[in-house]
Amino acid sequence: MSRLIDLSHVVEDGMITYKGLPAPIVCDFLSREQSREHYAEGTTFHIGRIDMVANTGTYIDSPFHRYADGKDLSELELESIAELDARVFRIDEATRSIGPETFAGVDVRGKAVLVHTGWARHWRTDQYFEGHPHLTGSAAEALRDAGAALVGIDSLNIDDTSGGERPVHTILLGADIPIVEHMCNLEQLPESGFRFHAVPVKVKDFGTFPVRAYGVIGG
Repeated sequence: MSRLIDLSHVVEDGMITYKGLPAPIVCDFLSREQSREHYAEGTTFHIGRIDMVANTGTYIDSPFHRYADGKDLSELELESIAELDARVFRIDEATRSIGPETFAGVDVRGKAVLVHTGWARHWRTDQYFEGHPHLTGSAAEALRDAGAALVGIDSLNIDDTSGGERPVHTILLGADIPIVEHMCNLEQLPESGFRFHAVPVKVKDFGTFPVRAYGVIGG
């Protein structure tokens, strides 16, 4: 029997994923009470509405997020974001800059590389936005050269956000390697021997969208 591990945060009204970006508004388009006017007695429906920026909750970045001519969400092959063999790399809590030595000597070709920093424990707190762990540009180069299929992390951003440069996004998305940020529950996964899925809605001319990321153990 296989076991599914949910690796995504809940998206809810008013939550802040990234400072400076608006929180989602989750509301009714048609409430159950309003729907009584349209259906037979005893029959009601709810039609919800959500207004949000693409970078909300646990989300995936496609190359279009960084590059105007890169693949958008609708052009991502399912094989690049679903049923991926995966590997977890666990980072010491004191480590802020994650370099290439973290991944040295491990075969990641064709795999989803998931970086477990433990930062998800700060989700929905002020600490989440300050001093988050991130990859370095040289780490991104190493993963690209090693043939990683996708890279994910359980912190605010895969890049250092103290400046305006984003070398990890630039390198990985430039090599058609999708990025998943704001993950959680990576401590529930083994280091290897599982499959990873992070499939967004198939939206044209869009670079980022929330996903229900999950791991499949066994089966």
